[in-house]
Amino acid sequence: MKMFNLHHLGLATLASGMLLLASCDKDRDPAALESIASAEDSGVAEDENAATSDLLDAAAPQDVTQSTSATVASPADLARLLAGCVTRTYDAATQTLTLDFGPTNCVGPNGVARRGKLVAVFSGPYRQSGAVVTVTPVDYFVNDKQHTGTRVLTNLGNGSFSLSSAQASVITPEGTHRWSAERTYTRTAGFGTPTILDDKYSVTGSATGTNRQGKTYAVVIGQPLVKEFAAGCARHFTAGTVTVTNAQEKSMLLNYDPAGTQACDNIASVTINGRTRTIRLR
Repeated sequence: MKMFNLHHLGLATLASGMLLLASCDKDRDPAALESIASAEDSGVAEDENAATSDLLDAAAPQDVTQSTSATVASPADLARLLAGCVTRTYDAATQTLTLDFGPTNCVGPNGVARRGKLVAVFSGPYRQSGAVVTVTPVDYFVNDKQHTGTRVLTNLGNGSFSLSSAQASVITPEGTHRWSAERTYTRTAGFGTPTILDDKYSVTGSATGTNRQGKTYAVVIGQPLVKEFAAGCARHFTAGTVTVTNAQEKSMLLNYDPAGTQACDNIASVTINGRTRTIRLR
Protein backbone atom coordinates (compact mmCIF):
# COMPACT_ATOMS: atom_id res chain seq x y z
CA MET A 1 0.00 0.00 0.00
CA LYS A 2 1.32 3.41 -0.89
CA MET A 3 1.84 6.07 1.74
CA PHE A 4 -0.33 9.16 2.12
CA ASN A 5 1.14 11.90 -0.03
CA LEU A 6 -0.55 15.27 -0.48
CA HIS A 7 2.40 17.24 -1.79
CA HIS A 8 1.34 16.81 -5.40
CA LEU A 9 -2.37 16.84 -4.51
CA GLY A 10 -2.73 20.18 -2.74
CA LEU A 11 -4.72 23.15 -4.04
CA ALA A 12 -1.96 25.73 -3.71
CA THR A 13 -1.95 26.06 -7.50
CA LEU A 14 -5.39 27.56 -7.08
CA ALA A 15 -3.85 30.54 -5.30
CA SER A 16 -1.08 31.01 -7.85
CA GLY A 17 -3.60 30.92 -10.68
CA MET A 18 -5.73 33.54 -8.96
CA LEU A 19 -2.72 35.76 -8.38
CA LEU A 20 -1.85 35.62 -12.06
CA LEU A 21 -5.40 36.68 -12.86
CA ALA A 22 -5.19 39.55 -10.39
CA SER A 23 -2.02 40.86 -12.00
CA CYS A 24 -3.75 41.22 -15.35
CA ASP A 25 -7.20 42.26 -14.08
CA LYS A 26 -7.50 45.92 -15.01
CA ASP A 27 -11.04 46.20 -13.65
CA ARG A 28 -9.93 45.52 -10.08
CA ASP A 29 -13.48 44.45 -9.25
CA PRO A 30 -13.81 44.42 -5.41
CA ALA A 31 -15.79 41.16 -5.36
CA ALA A 32 -13.23 39.49 -7.62
CA LEU A 33 -10.33 40.72 -5.49
CA GLU A 34 -12.09 39.43 -2.37
CA SER A 35 -12.38 35.99 -3.97
CA ILE A 36 -8.73 36.13 -5.00
CA ALA A 37 -7.69 36.85 -1.39
CA SER A 38 -9.82 33.91 -0.23
CA ALA A 39 -8.30 31.64 -2.89
CA GLU A 40 -4.79 32.67 -1.85
CA ASP A 41 -5.50 32.03 1.84
CA SER A 42 -7.08 28.68 1.04
CA GLY A 43 -4.06 27.75 -1.08
CA VAL A 44 -1.64 28.51 1.79
CA ALA A 45 -3.66 26.27 4.12
CA GLU A 46 -3.85 23.45 1.58
CA ASP A 47 -0.13 23.71 0.91
CA GLU A 48 0.61 23.17 4.59
CA ASN A 49 -1.75 20.18 4.62
CA ALA A 50 0.40 18.76 1.83
CA ALA A 51 3.64 19.49 3.64
CA THR A 52 2.36 17.93 6.87
CA SER A 53 1.48 14.74 5.03
CA ASP A 54 4.88 14.62 3.35
CA LEU A 55 6.64 15.03 6.71
CA LEU A 56 4.59 12.16 8.12
CA ASP A 57 5.46 10.05 5.07
CA ALA A 58 9.11 10.47 5.89
CA ALA A 59 9.13 10.34 9.69
CA ALA A 60 6.42 7.78 10.57
CA PRO A 61 7.71 4.64 12.31
CA GLN A 62 7.74 1.36 10.45
CA ASP A 63 6.62 -0.39 13.64
CA VAL A 64 4.33 1.65 15.90
CA THR A 65 4.98 -0.76 18.80
CA GLN A 66 8.68 0.08 19.00
CA SER A 67 10.03 3.45 20.15
CA THR A 68 13.31 2.67 18.39
CA SER A 69 11.61 1.73 15.11
CA ALA A 70 13.19 2.93 11.91
CA THR A 71 11.29 5.50 9.88
CA VAL A 72 9.03 4.53 6.98
CA ALA A 73 11.29 6.48 4.64
CA SER A 74 14.91 5.64 3.98
CA PRO A 75 17.55 7.93 5.56
CA ALA A 76 18.12 9.52 2.14
CA ASP A 77 14.42 10.28 1.66
CA LEU A 78 14.19 11.57 5.22
CA ALA A 79 17.06 13.97 4.55
CA ARG A 80 15.28 15.33 1.48
CA LEU A 81 12.37 16.52 3.64
CA LEU A 82 13.75 17.15 7.12
CA ALA A 83 16.59 19.52 7.93
CA GLY A 84 19.29 18.59 10.41
CA CYS A 85 17.82 21.08 12.88
CA VAL A 86 14.67 18.93 13.37
CA THR A 87 14.50 16.58 16.34
CA ARG A 88 12.38 13.43 15.79
CA THR A 89 11.12 11.38 18.73
CA TYR A 90 8.63 8.52 18.84
CA ASP A 91 6.97 7.11 21.99
CA ALA A 92 5.54 3.64 21.36
CA ALA A 93 3.61 3.64 24.65
CA THR A 94 1.40 6.48 23.41
CA GLN A 95 2.09 5.93 19.67
CA THR A 96 3.07 9.57 19.45
CA LEU A 97 5.53 11.03 16.95
CA THR A 98 6.95 14.50 17.64
CA LEU A 99 8.81 16.61 15.10
CA ASP A 100 10.47 19.47 16.98
CA PHE A 101 11.73 22.26 14.70
CA GLY A 102 13.06 24.24 17.66
CA PRO A 103 12.26 27.72 19.00
CA THR A 104 13.93 29.53 16.10
CA ASN A 105 13.37 29.10 12.38
CA CYS A 106 14.62 25.80 11.01
CA VAL A 107 15.01 26.03 7.23
CA GLY A 108 14.27 22.80 5.39
CA PRO A 109 15.78 21.52 2.13
CA ASN A 110 12.94 23.22 0.20
CA GLY A 111 13.75 26.61 1.74
CA VAL A 112 10.68 26.74 3.99
CA ALA A 113 11.32 28.01 7.54
CA ARG A 114 9.55 26.24 10.40
CA ARG A 115 9.62 26.46 14.17
CA GLY A 116 7.62 24.81 16.93
CA LYS A 117 6.32 21.24 16.91
CA LEU A 118 4.10 18.85 14.99
CA VAL A 119 2.68 16.11 17.22
CA ALA A 120 1.14 13.06 15.49
CA VAL A 121 -0.77 10.30 17.31
CA PHE A 122 -1.25 6.99 15.45
CA SER A 123 -4.19 4.64 15.95
CA GLY A 124 -2.26 1.80 14.34
CA PRO A 125 0.24 0.99 11.57
CA TYR A 126 0.52 3.97 9.25
CA ARG A 127 -0.18 2.02 6.06
CA GLN A 128 -2.98 -0.16 7.42
CA SER A 129 -6.50 0.36 6.08
CA GLY A 130 -8.58 2.17 8.68
CA ALA A 131 -5.55 3.66 10.43
CA VAL A 132 -6.04 7.20 11.69
CA VAL A 133 -3.32 9.78 12.28
CA THR A 134 -4.18 12.91 14.28
CA VAL A 135 -1.69 15.76 13.80
CA THR A 136 -1.62 18.78 16.11
CA PRO A 137 0.66 21.82 15.67
CA VAL A 138 2.14 23.25 18.88
CA ASP A 139 3.42 26.84 18.72
CA TYR A 140 4.01 26.03 15.07
CA PHE A 141 5.07 28.64 12.50
CA VAL A 142 5.70 28.31 8.76
CA ASN A 143 7.58 31.23 7.20
CA ASP A 144 6.67 33.24 10.32
CA LYS A 145 2.93 32.55 9.95
CA GLN A 146 1.41 30.62 12.83
CA HIS A 147 -0.66 27.55 11.94
CA THR A 148 -3.20 26.09 14.36
CA GLY A 149 -5.79 23.33 14.17
CA THR A 150 -5.74 19.55 14.14
CA ARG A 151 -5.59 17.49 10.94
CA VAL A 152 -7.01 13.96 10.86
CA LEU A 153 -5.88 11.59 8.10
CA THR A 154 -7.71 8.28 7.65
CA ASN A 155 -6.38 5.46 5.47
CA LEU A 156 -9.28 4.23 3.29
CA GLY A 157 -7.37 1.32 1.79
CA ASN A 158 -5.94 0.74 -1.71
CA GLY A 159 -3.93 3.94 -1.45
CA SER A 160 -7.01 6.12 -0.84
CA PHE A 161 -7.40 8.39 2.17
CA SER A 162 -9.37 11.26 3.63
CA LEU A 163 -8.24 14.44 5.35
CA SER A 164 -10.35 16.46 7.76
CA SER A 165 -9.48 19.73 9.46
CA ALA A 166 -11.85 21.82 11.57
CA GLN A 167 -11.44 25.29 13.10
CA ALA A 168 -7.89 25.69 11.87
CA SER A 169 -6.22 29.05 11.36
CA VAL A 170 -3.24 30.81 9.82
CA ILE A 171 -2.24 33.91 11.79
CA THR A 172 -0.40 36.62 9.82
CA PRO A 173 0.41 40.32 10.31
CA GLU A 174 -2.31 41.09 7.73
CA GLY A 175 -4.98 39.21 9.69
CA THR A 176 -6.09 35.71 10.63
CA HIS A 177 -7.42 33.20 8.12
CA ARG A 178 -9.81 30.69 9.74
CA TRP A 179 -10.87 27.59 7.84
CA SER A 180 -12.19 24.02 7.87
CA ALA A 181 -11.85 21.44 5.10
CA GLU A 182 -12.83 17.91 4.09
CA ARG A 183 -11.02 16.08 1.30
CA THR A 184 -11.20 12.55 -0.10
CA TYR A 185 -8.37 11.25 -2.27
CA THR A 186 -9.44 8.14 -4.20
CA ARG A 187 -6.78 6.25 -6.11
CA THR A 188 -8.11 5.14 -9.51
CA ALA A 189 -4.97 3.61 -11.08
CA GLY A 190 -1.57 2.27 -10.11
CA PHE A 191 -2.69 -0.51 -7.77
CA GLY A 192 -0.16 -3.14 -6.74
CA THR A 193 2.95 -1.59 -8.29
CA PRO A 194 5.94 -0.15 -6.42
CA THR A 195 6.18 2.97 -8.57
CA ILE A 196 3.99 6.05 -8.22
CA LEU A 197 4.40 6.94 -11.91
CA ASP A 198 1.29 4.96 -12.86
CA ASP A 199 -0.80 6.33 -9.98
CA LYS A 200 -3.91 8.39 -10.60
CA TYR A 201 -6.22 10.04 -8.08
CA SER A 202 -9.68 11.59 -8.04
CA VAL A 203 -10.02 14.36 -5.45
CA THR A 204 -13.32 15.60 -4.01
CA GLY A 205 -14.32 17.78 -1.09
CA SER A 206 -14.96 21.28 0.14
CA ALA A 207 -13.71 23.98 2.49
CA THR A 208 -15.12 27.02 4.25
CA GLY A 209 -13.45 29.87 6.01
CA THR A 210 -12.96 33.53 6.78
CA ASN A 211 -10.06 35.08 4.92
CA ARG A 212 -7.46 37.39 6.45
CA GLN A 213 -9.62 40.38 5.50
CA GLY A 214 -12.51 39.03 7.59
CA LYS A 215 -14.57 37.95 4.56
CA THR A 216 -16.26 34.55 4.53
CA TYR A 217 -15.87 32.15 1.62
CA ALA A 218 -16.59 28.60 0.49
CA VAL A 219 -14.51 26.38 -1.77
CA VAL A 220 -16.16 23.41 -3.51
CA ILE A 221 -14.64 20.90 -5.90
CA GLY A 222 -17.25 20.52 -8.66
CA GLN A 223 -15.97 18.06 -11.22
CA PRO A 224 -13.48 15.81 -9.34
CA LEU A 225 -9.89 16.92 -9.67
CA VAL A 226 -7.72 14.45 -11.54
CA LYS A 227 -4.10 13.97 -10.53
CA GLU A 228 -1.70 11.83 -12.55
CA PHE A 229 1.87 11.08 -11.51
CA ALA A 230 3.24 10.22 -14.95
CA ALA A 231 6.26 12.25 -16.06
CA GLY A 232 5.18 15.77 -16.96
CA CYS A 233 1.77 15.43 -15.29
CA ALA A 234 2.35 15.56 -11.55
CA ARG A 235 2.82 19.31 -11.14
CA HIS A 236 -0.82 20.29 -11.79
CA PHE A 237 -4.24 18.69 -11.91
CA THR A 238 -5.12 17.51 -15.43
CA ALA A 239 -8.88 17.99 -15.03
CA GLY A 240 -11.56 19.13 -12.61
CA THR A 241 -13.15 22.36 -11.43
CA VAL A 242 -13.05 24.40 -8.22
CA THR A 243 -15.51 27.14 -7.27
CA VAL A 244 -14.70 29.89 -4.75
CA THR A 245 -17.79 31.76 -3.50
CA ASN A 246 -17.65 34.87 -1.33
CA ALA A 247 -20.13 36.29 1.20
CA GLN A 248 -21.99 38.19 -1.56
CA GLU A 249 -22.59 34.90 -3.39
CA LYS A 250 -20.17 36.00 -6.11
CA SER A 251 -18.36 33.00 -7.54
CA MET A 252 -15.06 32.35 -9.25
CA LEU A 253 -14.63 29.12 -11.24
CA LEU A 254 -11.23 27.54 -11.88
CA ASN A 255 -11.19 24.89 -14.63
CA TYR A 256 -8.04 22.79 -14.88
CA ASP A 257 -9.03 21.35 -18.28
CA PRO A 258 -10.63 24.09 -20.41
CA ALA A 259 -9.85 22.19 -23.63
CA GLY A 260 -11.38 18.94 -22.38
CA THR A 261 -8.29 16.90 -23.27
CA GLN A 262 -6.83 16.21 -19.79
CA ALA A 263 -3.45 17.26 -21.17
CA CYS A 264 -0.44 17.35 -18.87
CA ASP A 265 0.11 21.11 -18.97
CA ASN A 266 -0.28 24.24 -16.86
CA ILE A 267 -3.19 25.69 -18.83
CA ALA A 268 -6.37 26.49 -16.88
CA SER A 269 -9.20 28.97 -17.13
CA VAL A 270 -10.87 31.29 -14.62
CA THR A 271 -14.41 32.61 -14.93
CA ILE A 272 -15.48 35.70 -12.96
CA ASN A 273 -18.63 37.75 -13.59
CA GLY A 274 -19.31 35.77 -16.75
CA ARG A 275 -15.87 36.51 -18.20
CA THR A 276 -13.55 33.59 -18.85
CA ARG A 277 -9.80 33.96 -19.16
CA THR A 278 -7.11 31.42 -19.88
CA ILE A 279 -4.24 31.40 -17.38
CA ARG A 280 -0.96 29.58 -16.90
CA LEU A 281 -0.50 28.10 -13.44
CA ARG A 282 2.83 28.78 -11.82
